[in-house]
Amino acid sequence: MSLRYLPLLCSLASAAHLYATHYSGSVYTLSLDGHSLSIASSVDGCGPMPSWLTLDPESNLVYCSDESGDASSNGSLHSLAIGEDGSLSEVAKTGAAPGGGVYSVVYSGDNGAKYLAIAHYGGSALSTFSLPLKEDEDTLQVFHYKLDKPGAKPQQDASHPHQVILDPTGSFILSPDLGADKIRVYAIDKSSGALTDCPAVEFPAGSGPRHGLFWDAENAQLRFQRRADSQTMLYTVNELDGHFTAFAVSYPPDGCLSIKKTQSFVPYPGSELPEGATLSGIQMEGSSLYVSIRSDHAHPPNDSMVTLDRSLNGTVKYRDFCSSYGTVPRTFVINKAGDLVAIGNQASSTVAIVARDPKSGKLGDEVANIQVGEPGKVGTAEGLSSIIWGEE
Repeated sequence: MSLRYLPLLCSLASAAHLYATHYSGSVYTLSLDGHSLSIASSVDGCGPMPSWLTLDPESNLVYCSDESGDASSNGSLHSLAIGEDGSLSEVAKTGAAPGGGVYSVVYSGDNGAKYLAIAHYGGSALSTFSLPLKEDEDTLQVFHYKLDKPGAKPQQDASHPHQVILDPTGSFILSPDLGADKIRVYAIDKSSGALTDCPAVEFPAGSGPRHGLFWDAENAQLRFQRRADSQTMLYTVNELDGHFTAFAVSYPPDGCLSIKKTQSFVPYPGSELPEGATLSGIQMEGSSLYVSIRSDHAHPPNDSMVTLDRSLNGTVKYRDFCSSYGTVPRTFVINKAGDLVAIGNQASSTVAIVARDPKSGKLGDEVANIQVGEPGKVGTAEGLSSIIWGEE
């Protein structure tokens, strides 16, 4: 263990909770106490294929999407209450969600109203629900997508929305569609929570946009309070062509976003991914961005986490990479203090806690690691599917 990170690790004074989903059907509560990571409890409360967790700290609820089902059948959506000991218990569920739910985000409307938007990879759809979820509640909206023709890659046989992203103003929902080579954009009607179409962001054929995030210089001020010199950027990662892409974002008066590409490159040593390796998740803290790399085997037997640096003008460059301390890092999250990263490795079905220097952004040594459920086969919907911090 590097001495550089010992003061940081010793500062972990009290236990923290994390929540993880496993494709076998279980949702786990994990407890991190110093260097010790343990499974505190589990619940089978998110359908047969739990795939994604979204925390709503104000209501002390976790929303869980079930990835079972496809374009011809439904999956499910569940709300789980967080107990005083961090354990989860099911509060409500609905079978009205389209199949293949893989990501969700909470967004707000007028007078404290809240809604949930969900991307449905296998269901080729985007859905929304009013919150808090009620038993057997119907969708608020469902957008079903069909391709005019198959895409350039075998994985593009259909529309495959992979994420939903809330913009910094809370006024727009974006959804990267891996199958359609575009990011779909919707404006939010604050009075009803309804989404309306805006022009999509088009990608080159065979790109396969998977995940993205916003960086906002004005710390998410409301649109009409923005200074003329404020800057908003959208950063995305493509699963199929392995590119990181940067976009400059502006807010014209016509009610939709203006999104223009400024940069694109392969975020990997030598600017070339090993055969079979793919980009997966992307997160940002301060001026550092992080991208998880699946199946590059660069730290045998483990895969990689790449660190990128963002400059003041919004451009990004490669810095370094390190181990993901497991195989197929599907998701990862940074804690609020910015000193720890939890990496959910799907195939090894492990959660790795890694030290992070809040000043430099550098990822350091492994703090703790635990297997959660049975390992999965690479390339299948098996193993660990998501991880989040249980922080308010």
